[in-house]
Amino acid sequence: MESFYVTLLTLFILLVSIFLHFLFFAKKSSGTAPLPPGKTGYPFVGESLEFLSTGWKGHPEKFIFDRITKYSSTVFRTHLLGEKAAVFCGAGGNKFLFSNENKLVQAWWPSSVDKVFPSSTQTSSKEEAIKMRRMLPNFFKPEALQRYVGIMDHIARRHFADSWENKEEVVTFPLTKNFTFWLAIRLFVSIEDPEMVEKFAEPFNLLASGLISIPIDLPGTPFHKAIKSSNLIRKELRLIIKQRKIDLAEGKASPTQDILSHMLLTSDESGKFMEEHDIADKILGLLIGGHDTASSACAFIVKYLAELPEIYDGVYKEQMEIANSKPEGELLNWDDVQKMRYSWNVACEVLRLAPPLQGAFREALSDFMYNGFSIPKGWKIYWSANSTHRNPEVFPEPLKFDPSRFEGSGPAPYTFVPFGGGPRMCPGKEYARLEILVFMHHLVKRFKWEKMIPDEKIVVDPMPIPAKGLPVRLFPHKA
Repeated sequence: MESFYVTLLTLFILLVSIFLHFLFFAKKSSGTAPLPPGKTGYPFVGESLEFLSTGWKGHPEKFIFDRITKYSSTVFRTHLLGEKAAVFCGAGGNKFLFSNENKLVQAWWPSSVDKVFPSSTQTSSKEEAIKMRRMLPNFFKPEALQRYVGIMDHIARRHFADSWENKEEVVTFPLTKNFTFWLAIRLFVSIEDPEMVEKFAEPFNLLASGLISIPIDLPGTPFHKAIKSSNLIRKELRLIIKQRKIDLAEGKASPTQDILSHMLLTSDESGKFMEEHDIADKILGLLIGGHDTASSACAFIVKYLAELPEIYDGVYKEQMEIANSKPEGELLNWDDVQKMRYSWNVACEVLRLAPPLQGAFREALSDFMYNGFSIPKGWKIYWSANSTHRNPEVFPEPLKFDPSRFEGSGPAPYTFVPFGGGPRMCPGKEYARLEILVFMHHLVKRFKWEKMIPDEKIVVDPMPIPAKGLPVRLFPHKA
């Protein structure tokens, strides 16, 4: 009998406890904003495969717009690359994130990036970004950029003479990668030896393609190839860094000749200089950022100019006016580039339709509210360029190629974001503008062309790439 009462009492206490728990939970929930609508997908991989596969199929915007429609919301939750994430869409989302950089959010990269760049885990991504942004302005300010135009033009002349001229057909994308890589490696680390450039080219391609991927480090996976390639490049860069130290000490190198010299000679507030392995990582990141995105843009300029003869004619007319105004053999200069207004509008429309930077991640520094939803501290946040670039409410007839969108004051703020925005807007935006315009100048001055695969598929991995490299048939202009 006693055991019966003990059991009854225990059951009563349990029921009361459950009742109080639900009462407290319901009360707490009623005063807490909900999470954004969405789902987390499969364990571990979440919705990563669908997120990546829509890009592999050539329609990266589908992942975003399907969910905007499904949830009737410009913010939704998901699970990407091993992390709980909220996706912010539209100009409002861009403005919120760009305006709250280092306040409510900070830069974040997937674990795949941390493993490829191991020294970046020693300090926060915020500190690393601040370090880099202190070093870059000297090399991307107008005075420096003006010096780069002649160098870019010189390299472009050599590139087109070696790789395009006297050829009936070329595969475009490998050539645009070669051109932008030559520029980056010359301007950032002063390498001009063709054998050295060639030595770096293939590992860089493998690194770029595996950088933003599911972090499975098994032989044959893109991630494994990226780690292996980064280690190889880092080893070569350290040799270059050691030699540069010697050259600087002996007066054989200039303190202001490139970013490498600047990194070696610049200390932080405490007087501490960067370690060699840290410099190697920074240079590695700059070389990827300094050529990979621009090479994609240049390839798509070739694609769209082949498809749109009236747009080609406008670019050709503008570029030939500049070419004919110069003495034979004179290099392009800063003033010439400023005259390429229509060409840049065309390039911007290419960047809208095929943004090399599809989007980027942030991390919530604290709990905050957005559009009535709660975003927990530590969640990752992804913003998407295509959520505005291909939105008919922002750009009417979004699939139509129309450079006039960029005339006058251009698109509304926070809608055209191929270079990001806010404090973390790409510091190399003007550098990219120069290399793209110099490429366009030499391309249209020499050739007309046609695509050899009219309906060639586009793959986004992680940047848009023509699946077969965009082979074209060249038709040189008559002298």
